[in-house]
Parts: sequence; C-alpha cells; structure tokens
Amino acid sequence: MKKFGKIIGFITLIALLGMGLAQEAETVATAGRSIGDGLVAMAAALAIGVGAIAVAIAMAAIGSAGAGTLAERPEAFGQILIYLVIPETLIIFAFVIAFFINNQIG
Repeated sequence: MKKFGKIIGFITLIALLGMGLAQEAETVATAGRSIGDGLVAMAAALAIGVGAIAVAIAMAAIGSAGAGTLAERPEAFGQILIYLVIPETLIIFAFVIAFFINNQIG
C-alpha cells in the first residue's frame, strides 16, 4: 500500500509540474520572451537544486559519522567541523554558476 501511495504522489507531482510549466510558457509567450530564456532560467535553477541535493546527502553522511566520533573523542570537534564545511563549497560554486547562467537572460 505504501508503494501505491508513493506512485500516486509522484504522478501528482509530475502533473503539477507540467501545469506550472505550461502556465509559465504562456506567461513567457505573452511577455515577448523566447523559450530559450525559460530554458536558461531552468538551467540556473537545476544548477542550484542538484547541488543542494548533493550537499544534503554528503552532509547527512558526514554529520552522522561526526556525531559518533564526537561521542568517543570530543577533542576532534575542529576536524569534524572542517569536514562539515567542505561540502558547502559545492553549493557556493553552484550559486556562482547559476548567477553566471542567469546573467545570460535579456
């Protein structure tokens, strides 16, 4: 039953995304912009979105391992803090890339 609920939720998400994209395409068409401008904006959004998901996965693994390490060795706090900061550079790079991509519009 859980699998059925996940499938229905996924189909609903795709349908809502399609409706939003159709409405956005109509708005872009009436504003005098091309579909290429919308694709550039989508690329900028994907740059940040994919980067954020990757950072979240990395931070979850590092954070859980770091919590276990801190329970045994509290003096390793600085080292674990550095390990937690390293994946954050990925989202900063993704933001810079999205900024450069988005600067191409107009």
